[in-house]
Amino acid sequence: MTETQEKYGWQSPEPTPAHGYILPAVTRLLPAGKPLRILDAGCGNGFLAGQLARMGHEVTGVDISEDGVEIARIHYPQIPFHIVSLYDDLRPIGRDFDLIISSEVIEHLYFPRVFLDRMRPLIHARGHIIVTTPYHGYLKNLAISLVDGWDHHHTTDWEGGHIKFFSEASLTRMLRAAGFDDIVFNNAGRFPLFWKSMVCRAKIND
Repeated sequence: MTETQEKYGWQSPEPTPAHGYILPAVTRLLPAGKPLRILDAGCGNGFLAGQLARMGHEVTGVDISEDGVEIARIHYPQIPFHIVSLYDDLRPIGRDFDLIISSEVIEHLYFPRVFLDRMRPLIHARGHIIVTTPYHGYLKNLAISLVDGWDHHHTTDWEGGHIKFFSEASLTRMLRAAGFDDIVFNNAGRFPLFWKSMVCRAKIND
């Protein structure tokens, strides 16, 4: 690894800067009513799962990152965490979840549609999925171009970075193709049309 490359992985249980604006947006999109049975798909260091558990929800976390899951297990021992790939068949871990949350994960996946296809059978017939991912839209992209900011925005100087870049339209198309509908956005960070992240809730389309 060169001096310009950033180490990728989890070293701390502390929230990332993204948690500060994503967590409130996710909370606003939680289905109302009784406590939910939630799968945090790509749970990282467990911070989001821990916050949801403190709200009274029953949470399970999964991630392929061994260092992230180790941190999560230490700091949130009441939550079951599993080291698995999101491309795996996760039905042995649990089914009939009210909600799957996947925060800032889908942009790291070579096969995001396979991921969504794996998630859908885990959700019960009236359940939802919440996906967050960095926002890309015309005005934001234009502004980045005007300041010659693409090298910085899509930096290659870190391992394990983003490989897919979604707009509201492309994320909507992929969710619908995977069998989801009733799609709602509650985007977060910065200000409208220049958001940092898209926060999207969709419901199983039966």
